[in-house]
Amino acid sequence: MGLRLAALFVVGTFLGSLVNWAVYTFAWNPRPISPWGPTPDGASPRGWFERVPVLGWLKLNREAAFHGRWYWVRPLLLELGTGAAVAGLYWWEIVELGLIRGQLPGLVAAPPVPLYLEFASHVLLLCLMLAASLIDIDEKIIPDEITVPGTILGLALATMLPMSLLPYLAQRAAPAVVGVEIASANGVTWYLEPLTAIAPRPWPPAWGAAGDWRSLMIALGCYWLWCFALTPRIWRGRRGSAYALRLIAARVRRELWRRPLRGLLVMGTAAIVFAWSLAADANWAGLLSALIGLAASGGIVWAVRLIGTAALRREAMGFGDVTLMMMIGTFLGWQAGLVLFFLAPFAGLVIGLLQLVFRRDDVIPYGPFLCLAAAGCVVFWAPIWMWAQPIFNLGWLVPAMLVVCLVLLGMLLAIWQALKNALFGRAA
Repeated sequence: MGLRLAALFVVGTFLGSLVNWAVYTFAWNPRPISPWGPTPDGASPRGWFERVPVLGWLKLNREAAFHGRWYWVRPLLLELGTGAAVAGLYWWEIVELGLIRGQLPGLVAAPPVPLYLEFASHVLLLCLMLAASLIDIDEKIIPDEITVPGTILGLALATMLPMSLLPYLAQRAAPAVVGVEIASANGVTWYLEPLTAIAPRPWPPAWGAAGDWRSLMIALGCYWLWCFALTPRIWRGRRGSAYALRLIAARVRRELWRRPLRGLLVMGTAAIVFAWSLAADANWAGLLSALIGLAASGGIVWAVRLIGTAALRREAMGFGDVTLMMMIGTFLGWQAGLVLFFLAPFAGLVIGLLQLVFRRDDVIPYGPFLCLAAAGCVVFWAPIWMWAQPIFNLGWLVPAMLVVCLVLLGMLLAIWQALKNALFGRAA
């Protein structure tokens, strides 16, 4: 076991090196810091040793004159941290059964293949979130170069390997469309199933069966919403809402028929129709669940962005947070997306208050807090699901309660804006 964890640590450092490359390549202002990127003008050429994770940075400190004295410390720590995270996640998910044991006390073993699929999915998500978070911290922006490929990978993974979605244990009289038997005793059978769009209820519902036209319409609607979210939109309301909406509609139509959005729209639509017509029930369950996770998770942040902007009278959240949450939703599903969205503000509130008091600045990057909450949701999934499962059994009452929460959020933000104006004398 020690040798396996050591090997995973090494693999993780290489993944951390890839994250460093993405951070410095896809930033709004790219910097030639990664050893896999271009060499700064005037610097000596980089050799193979400089591209070795962790150790290479000890030699690359010679480029401090180009990037700053301690520039190499953060990327070095990132590679070390990624290696430790990958090894630790393997120990927790595979060895300790940390994501499912808490759902069934006394569980000592589980089929290994679903566990490895979940682990691989979470490592991929970890790398994507690290890159997005660091760019957001540096520049307060989350580039599409991270979230768009990440979303496509999440959808493809959920389609081909539906058991890579978050796990939950269900007691069923008969197996569901997707899942494996994990334990049976005293006439009770437990199944390990992926977190589908209607979990904890068994898949499929009448509207979600493969080959049902309603499931195709839902899938396409979710995907088209994502494509719409990627189009640039500017609200110009000086001449009225109707005029502003016409301008946005015209621009969206124009942008959707330009590269690369045209390719995403056409090829993605064709792929979804193809999967609907030919895929097995389990594969369609994975794709439809990931698409609903994309739309619902991103829709929550999108709604908060609109409500916050109206209450605070300025942009309350960058749209990169919306596309980031859409990407996370394809990997974790809408249930986990809802939970992590309510977890993220706790860390953000503390940092925001400290920054407001000491720096009189209330603009903080929110993406890292969403990613931190997503990581916590994965690691502590078993107790979170045991707590949340009765809530998600309420069915349509869940979105109704969410609407109420969003209304209350708008009221709280308006009160916060009034208090801030009174305390710090800022104009609304």
